[in-house]
Amino acid sequence: MRRHCAFHGLAGRICRIMMTASTHILCFGDSLTAGFQSPTAENPQGAETPYGRFLQELAGPSVLVSVSGICGELTGEMAMRFRSAVLAHQPAYVVILGGTNDLGWNAAPPDIMRNLLKMYELSAGAGIKPVPVTVPSIRVGDDLRSEEGRRWFTDHLDRRRRLNELILCYAESKGLAAFDLFTATAEPGTLQLAAPYSNDGLHLTTIGYRLLAERLYQEVFSGALAKKS
Repeated sequence: MRRHCAFHGLAGRICRIMMTASTHILCFGDSLTAGFQSPTAENPQGAETPYGRFLQELAGPSVLVSVSGICGELTGEMAMRFRSAVLAHQPAYVVILGGTNDLGWNAAPPDIMRNLLKMYELSAGAGIKPVPVTVPSIRVGDDLRSEEGRRWFTDHLDRRRRLNELILCYAESKGLAAFDLFTATAEPGTLQLAAPYSNDGLHLTTIGYRLLAERLYQEVFSGALAKKS
């Protein structure tokens, strides 16, 4: 279901910061990029804590990190706005995280991958380095106690793993740096989204979004940015 939230890197902010920043990283995707969190007892209003905000802290003032995430968006919709939201700004890198909503609507992994592939190829063709990110797992908690719940989870887990295999295989074939968010946040044994990172079973907690930023920086950007300095 589409939720009414969005987090966009504004053009004005880009223009101001690009005057001093030497590198532009654009985080592109759905609610996991917007940093959406459902309301909880501790935070009844909910929150948006985009991982790009934490990535900016890690990268420092010589790098601009902007965010374009729309909650509920499917990869086909992401591909439709890719030119205006990404290519028009000509970032050095675009981190692409999408597919979890498609999976929620029971889309087939190869169909989802075709949309992601369009964005990867459009980026490369424009001289922008795409950074593919796998979709995280989900958390169903006590539902795993029932046979029906286990069957449902097994099906959803299988489709996530098949999509993520396609993403990682593509990145390897093209020599791209990719980040495996699924593995980084999955609970050993059950392969559910680990409790500390699960806000509502689908979205991440602040700790989860911060982990995404930290691991992205460590595994993808720290070395590349050091070479530019």
